[in-house]
Amino acid sequence: MNKAKIISGIELGSSKVTTIIAQVVEDPTLMEKSVNVVGVATAPSRGIKKGQIVNIEEAVEATITSVEAAERMAGYNLSSAFISLGGAHIHSQNSHGVVAISDQNGEIGEGDVERVIDAARAISIPQSREVIHVIPREYIVDGESGVKDPIGMSGVRLEVDTHIITASDAAMKNLRKAVKEVGIDVNGFVFSGLASSEAVLTATEKELGCVLVDIGGGTTALSVFIEGAPVYSSVIPIGAKNVTNDLAIGLRVSLEGAEKIKLLLSDEKKQKKDDVDDLDLTELGLPDIKKISKKTLVEGIIKPRLHEIFSMVKLELDREGLGNRVPSGVVVTGGGAQTIGVLESAKRITLLSARIGKPQGLTGLIDDIIDPSYATVAGLALYGARSEASLPLTSFAKRIKLPTKGMLGKFFGIIKDLLP
Repeated sequence: MNKAKIISGIELGSSKVTTIIAQVVEDPTLMEKSVNVVGVATAPSRGIKKGQIVNIEEAVEATITSVEAAERMAGYNLSSAFISLGGAHIHSQNSHGVVAISDQNGEIGEGDVERVIDAARAISIPQSREVIHVIPREYIVDGESGVKDPIGMSGVRLEVDTHIITASDAAMKNLRKAVKEVGIDVNGFVFSGLASSEAVLTATEKELGCVLVDIGGGTTALSVFIEGAPVYSSVIPIGAKNVTNDLAIGLRVSLEGAEKIKLLLSDEKKQKKDDVDDLDLTELGLPDIKKISKKTLVEGIIKPRLHEIFSMVKLELDREGLGNRVPSGVVVTGGGAQTIGVLESAKRITLLSARIGKPQGLTGLIDDIIDPSYATVAGLALYGARSEASLPLTSFAKRIKLPTKGMLGKFFGIIKDLLP
């Protein structure tokens, strides 16, 4: 008999807040899990800049709008969710752990694996930072490297190479507080680049070596995979909104008008339909501009900013000595992946092959989310399905935002604690 669980994820991005609700159906006969999307909704982002909350009240309102719409679509009332985490405060490092195998017969058990990961986790970090991921890259049993799962093997000494991602404690507290005020508990924080990799990268690309570049509204997340595991993670504080700003300044139009022009340029059907240089802007309803040279926009304004983003990616790859270890090339995803000329810039600057990454591995209501801009939130659902944490399945009820501050807030908190 198939068992269904509910998994949800919330992406609080710089340009949009997206909530996804999915059913995870386990088939014991096939030993497989299918992730079926039953609800997804997006609201314009407010109170969030470059991946970090700058106004909690506005962020809460945007999150409530997104969550309620997703709940109405799915017919479920959420109580907890996985939350994406981005921003320039994300840092990573690789660590090594060693333990002696505890079993007298030398057989490695789950306890040994947990101990060796804990040993690798014991790194020195400032008090203002917190570890969010400890990802085993490979295990070493008595000097034999390349072991992916050591449980059941025999040996005396167990080692592990791990990839550790840390984040600002203050940024995480602000995110947790915003989500808590919506009435949702945090199942776990997931680095946005790691979440996107779950949705858009293939096992072959991860094994051979590849670079994931997730261009969001205010930031660009970078994840490098070699031999099936991440080896480097970071966030660049430049995103697709910078392209919009450049267009607004260069053309002397509003940000809304610049965004419309950028989307018009990125429309693949219009690009294929005609190769005329003059771009007709009359349908956009802009008061001052009717026609403009497409080449001027692309070559003079958009490409220099894209070159800057990929130059920073290339700089980080070279600094870490990873530029020659990623034969599968660059996978570009996120909303910025739809910008005209993004693949040309990626190939020209990084000197690697490049492709656009779209979410895969989901079923159900996926017509709207098989799009690079939904890579992170799709990855949250897949990440949640892979982990053991799941949400309780409850009937839908309209969410009521209760006070969380003052005496009234304390009263509602006591009542909530008393409820079963």
